[in-house]
Amino acid sequence: MKLGVLMTLFSDKSFEEALDYVKEVGCEAVEIGAANYAKSPHCDPDELLASPDKARKFKEAVTGRGLVISALSCHGNPLHPDKDVAEAHVAGQHKTILLAEALGLKTINTFSGCPGGGPKDRTPNWVTCPWPDDFSQTVAWQWEEKVLPFWEKEVKFAADHGVTQIALEMHPGFVVYNPETLLNLRKVAGKVIGANFDPSHLFWQGIDPVQAVRKLGEAIYHTHAKDCRVDLVNTSVNGVLDTKHYSDEANRSWIFRTVGYGHPQ
Repeated sequence: MKLGVLMTLFSDKSFEEALDYVKEVGCEAVEIGAANYAKSPHCDPDELLASPDKARKFKEAVTGRGLVISALSCHGNPLHPDKDVAEAHVAGQHKTILLAEALGLKTINTFSGCPGGGPKDRTPNWVTCPWPDDFSQTVAWQWEEKVLPFWEKEVKFAADHGVTQIALEMHPGFVVYNPETLLNLRKVAGKVIGANFDPSHLFWQGIDPVQAVRKLGEAIYHTHAKDCRVDLVNTSVNGVLDTKHYSDEANRSWIFRTVGYGHPQ
């Protein structure tokens, strides 16, 4: 395992300056945002795909400093019910896969996506309960009509271009949000699907990350070291489902934290 960093953190620096800093502080790997929510100023897939020479120099900027690229990231919602959004995010994901191929990488990080609740919806519908029956029917429709057909095609596209690991971040708001849903998708779509394991999205759900790691096993392809502080006072009143803005720290049930500032051990 190599200790790395997501380069989007250093969007205020040039690519070379950011790499120098990462090397200076002792990191061994970099995750580079390429498209969609993860897009960064350091990586332009269109530019790099259009010029093999630029792609070569891009990779050499990393490897020449003794670093490796752990993954390219294109977190988005390729299942978004708004056709324009979905098409843009799928295009970004495909460009990321093609760039990974050009750079000799096997791993990309992304989200599973979340469809609407039915064919006429315009916004995603993340279901968190089974009743009334509308919700159970929605989940069945989402997986049967949208999730599985899309990802079965997507893993083939990835594998055809040398990307053998699509690491999905289990994240609230998307259909893959815990080990069970990750493994359900992997069972049908195949072993190209795995996890970008980020415990910050699991703690507040009541998931023990150690047990989750044991359950996922070889399905873990990448990891984010992030923490989450669960506010015991707020959760004792309102539970853990929370739509308040992340900046409303005093009133939220949980908030993202640097490792060790949510769970000391």
